[in-house]
Amino acid sequence: MAMRVTQGMMQTQVLRNINNNLLSIDKNQNMLSTGRKINKASDDPIGATYAMRYRSQLNMTDQYTRNISAAQTNLDTTDTTLGSISDLLQRAKELTTQGVNGTNPQASLDAIASELEQIYQQAVNLGNTQINGKYIFNGQQTETQPYTEAGAATESSDDQKIDYQIYAGTTVPANVTGNEVFGTPADSDNMFAVLKGLQNAFATGDQDTASGLMDELTTRLDKVLEVRSQVGAVTNRVDLISSRVDSLNTSFTSMLANTEDADIAELATNLQAGQNVYQASLSVGSRLMQQSLVDYLK
Repeated sequence: MAMRVTQGMMQTQVLRNINNNLLSIDKNQNMLSTGRKINKASDDPIGATYAMRYRSQLNMTDQYTRNISAAQTNLDTTDTTLGSISDLLQRAKELTTQGVNGTNPQASLDAIASELEQIYQQAVNLGNTQINGKYIFNGQQTETQPYTEAGAATESSDDQKIDYQIYAGTTVPANVTGNEVFGTPADSDNMFAVLKGLQNAFATGDQDTASGLMDELTTRLDKVLEVRSQVGAVTNRVDLISSRVDSLNTSFTSMLANTEDADIAELATNLQAGQNVYQASLSVGSRLMQQSLVDYLK
């Protein structure tokens, strides 16, 4: 037996269809205004779950990127400073070689002693190098100046490393300590002690003492070059991981966009189509309502 369709049922269906068309228009307008096809979890529960996962991954890669940037700044500044220290020691070695050849008058030795004094002062300045107000050669005690001009040879730096997590399960030290670079007070090749000793030796014409210190100067130069090599190795590792993190960040950004970004052109087309359907449903509904009213008056 066929079901009887009443006028009221038809009106209810028309109103339901008009309301659904309005909801569709509202949804498309909302997506157009936000540029996203997922604005709440109910829009696409599975897609929303993936979007949350991608955002979590992006938060982690963003933190790694910040840590990498900080580590690279420290390492680059350290490498540049070590290069300057190497140049100073190389110049001190040249001066010492000239001074111990036994043919220099005291006036020449005084000139060498004067330049060595300047080299010593510059070495102390480099030992107190800062990044954003923090001393790079004093371990984790970055707020404290490690060396003074009057007592550098008897002063030690903090020996703690500053580690940065640059990837999951991967941390690197982004600093070297002053003790590694300049030596401790107990080291016979302590840079400050050797430079000061050479200065005093040439000022007093003591070439034998200067000759003995020359070997210590060479040893310290070799150690500085070794530390610089280690910094270079860490820098290379950080740069490699930086490229990997950048690649991951690009991938997660792309996946997030594919998951929740709206196709603007498609939405505009759908919105126009929805508005056309809505207008048509209003027209049909209007005629139905008029017919119903006429039937009622009859």
